[in-house]
Amino acid sequence: MKSGSNLEKVLESGQFAVTAECGPPKGTSARVIQRKGELLKDYCDAMNVTDNQTAIVRMSSLSGCILLIQMGIDPVMQMVVRDRNRIAIQSDILGAVALGIRNVLCLSGDHQRFGNHPTAKGVYDIDSIQLIQTLKTMRDEKRFLCGENISGEVPLFIGAAANPFADPFEFRVIRLAKKVAAGADFIQTQCVFDIGKFGRYMSMVRDKGLHEKVHILAGVTPLKSVGMARYMRDNVSGISVPDEIVARMEDAKDAKEEGMNICLEIIDQIKEIEGVHGIHIMAVAWEDIVPTIVNKAGLLPRPIV
Repeated sequence: MKSGSNLEKVLESGQFAVTAECGPPKGTSARVIQRKGELLKDYCDAMNVTDNQTAIVRMSSLSGCILLIQMGIDPVMQMVVRDRNRIAIQSDILGAVALGIRNVLCLSGDHQRFGNHPTAKGVYDIDSIQLIQTLKTMRDEKRFLCGENISGEVPLFIGAAANPFADPFEFRVIRLAKKVAAGADFIQTQCVFDIGKFGRYMSMVRDKGLHEKVHILAGVTPLKSVGMARYMRDNVSGISVPDEIVARMEDAKDAKEEGMNICLEIIDQIKEIEGVHGIHIMAVAWEDIVPTIVNKAGLLPRPIV
């Protein structure tokens, strides 16, 4: 065991893991995090707290994770390299570990031009792969990047993101291999709608033997409306939404119910793909649907490890 986190225990025991996303508020209300925690805690093994997602200022991921820990929930602290240099990153990691956070997801971060402070300076002192390496060095060698020793243990379960659908498609697995070599223990992918393309991606993952070196959790997102389906197909780079899914949403009498059914069908197909060790549910502004999805997907009760 590298960290002793609940997520690590579930994955290492060979069980199909479920993680969910908990977006912090654009404000100071702890209740926002607590409500989502109460809603989701019995339906997932760990809960991601996003880090100023889409470059919009929100309550810090670190604070959100502490609120979840107080509720007995295993949090995944997301950390982007957009906003911090290596000094701040390592400092925040020490603080997170001291407060009981064991899972960290290493990300580049959405470019600030997409957010509510488009003229903010990006830091990008190190990239996301170097962030993975940094955390691995802190954990395994108990050293900072500068070579100085760290006092005390740094138990971490190191995560990274993967996008199976971005171009060039053939490069996706090469990039994944770099993240695994850097020290990633688990991967959460971009949301899967194109199951055929995801299956081809996973075939290349297996060809390189990466499925035996890292735990892969496939991202799933329930579509809430026809507009959301069209928007993700036409405007979100790196996401592949087949036209037949958009057509199903257009023809549905109840778009929300159809969106949930599509999500359940995708989960059923994902469970059959060799090398996928779980799902990461990203219910954008629709967290209330997650318990229903997990229940109908036959993923209850969650394991006690």
